[in-house]
Amino acid sequence: MVSPGQPSPVPFSAPPEIETLTLGDLVADPAWRRPLLLDRDLLVLVTGGHGRTELDFQALPCRPGTLLRARAGQVLRCALPELDATVVRWRPEALRGLDVDPDAVPAWLQLAGEDEDAIITEVSQLAVDCERHRGVAAAAGLLRHQLAVLLLRLALLPDAVRPAPRAEMITFERLCREVERGYQHTRRVEDYAAHLGCSVRTLTRACLAVTGRSAKQVVDDRVALQARRLLAATDEPVARIGRRLGFSEPTNFGRFFTREVGMSPGAFRAARGQPEPGRPEPEPGRAHEPPDPPADPGRETGAAGRVVRPRPPADTAGDRRPA
Repeated sequence: MVSPGQPSPVPFSAPPEIETLTLGDLVADPAWRRPLLLDRDLLVLVTGGHGRTELDFQALPCRPGTLLRARAGQVLRCALPELDATVVRWRPEALRGLDVDPDAVPAWLQLAGEDEDAIITEVSQLAVDCERHRGVAAAAGLLRHQLAVLLLRLALLPDAVRPAPRAEMITFERLCREVERGYQHTRRVEDYAAHLGCSVRTLTRACLAVTGRSAKQVVDDRVALQARRLLAATDEPVARIGRRLGFSEPTNFGRFFTREVGMSPGAFRAARGQPEPGRPEPEPGRAHEPPDPPADPGRETGAAGRVVRPRPPADTAGDRRPA
C-alpha cells in the first residue's frame, strides 16, 4: 500500500535476455578510461573505424569485419570514438536447451568475403528483431534461435573449428575447469590433482605440453588475471581483493601480485586508469592486414584467406579456448 502523497514504487525490470546495442551504450565514460568488467556474454562486430580493443589486457586489432567474443567476468576496453560496432549481449538462460556451445567461437576473428556477408546479415536481422519485438514475450523463441544460429555459424567458420583433442589437452582443460571453480580458495596443485584423481606430475606434463608453463604457473596465472580484472575495473580496496582471492594478509597478496605482474597492485591500478596511447592508422589499400596482431607464429591464414585469427585472450595463460 502506498500512502497518499508518496511516489509509486518503480517496478524492477530485469535486463533483456538478448539485446543489441552500440559500444558507447556499454559504458558511461565516452573516453573509456578504465576497462569494463562484463556481467554478461557478448559479441562485438566492428562496422567502422580502426583501432585496438583490450580483452583481458590483451590488445587486439580491430577494423570493419572484426568480430570479438567476450565472456562474463572478462574485462573489455575499446578505442572510442575511433570504432563503431554492433554489440550482441545475452544472459546465460538465452541458450538453455539449445545445442550450441558459445565457447566454440574464438575470441577474435577477422571476417571477409562470404563469411563476413553472412555474419553481418545475421547480426543485422537480430538487431532489427530485438528492436521490433522489444518486450514481446512471444518473440523470445525467435531471438534465442537467431542467436544460436549466429553462434553456430561463427563456430563453423574454417579457422574456428577445433582440432581433435589429444590426451594432454583433455587433462589441461579439465584442470582449467577445476581451477575456474577453485582459484579463490586454493593455489595448491596438489589440491587440484586430488580433485581430478591424477598426479601433480600428470597435470604439470599436460600444462607444459599445451602452454609451456607448469601447472603451478597456470594456477597462479588465473589468480593474477582475476586480480588485474578487479584492480583495473573496480574501486574495491586492494586488501579486500586479496581476501577474495584467498590471501589472508594484504602483504602476501602484494608480494604475489608484484611477482606475477611486475608491479604492485596500487601501481597497476594507477597505470590502468590512464588512456591508452593512440595507434597509427593502417596504410590505405591494406584493409585485409590487421594492424599489429598479437604474435602467433603457429597460426596460418584460414581457408581461402577469409578468416584470420591471432592468439585470443584466455582465463589461464596459454589456454587458447578456455573451458
